Amino acid sequence: MENERPCILIVEARFYEDIADELARGALEVIEKAGFDYERIDVPGVFEVPGAVRYAVRAMEAKALSRPYAGFVTLGCVIRGETDHYDHVCRESSRAMMDLAINHSIAHGFGVLTVENRDQAWVRAKVDQKNHGGRAAQACLRMIELKRKFRLVS
Repeated sequence: MENERPCILIVEARFYEDIADELARGALEVIEKAGFDYERIDVPGVFEVPGAVRYAVRAMEAKALSRPYAGFVTLGCVIRGETDHYDHVCRESSRAMMDLAINHSIAHGFGVLTVENRDQAWVRAKVDQKNHGGRAAQACLRMIELKRKFRLVS
């Protein structure tokens, strides 16, 4: 068990499945290249992402998992619609994730797209373009390095 590779939990909002798949593809390439294991879980939409991460953090606190997660990558997409629902989902989900990162010292890479339309989402999601999934994984890995530097993990 001691030689086990660290594991990252990827939480994917699946409302826009095709976009979520591309974000995950970018994240997985980075995580695998870095030599980390990963687990993937899905939730219906971006609003549910922080709750899923909190469940995982709580399970780690309760020592209910076979091994802890070294970090978290959150992926999803919110596309502006005709109402202010977009604003609420974007604001509340990003605030909740920031609160989790700060209050529980989690290493987190935020890969949730907030865009005006599907074209913008694709440019940001595609691995051969802006690759926000890969960027979120890189951010998570960097935060894991910082936790190690400050001896918050072994």
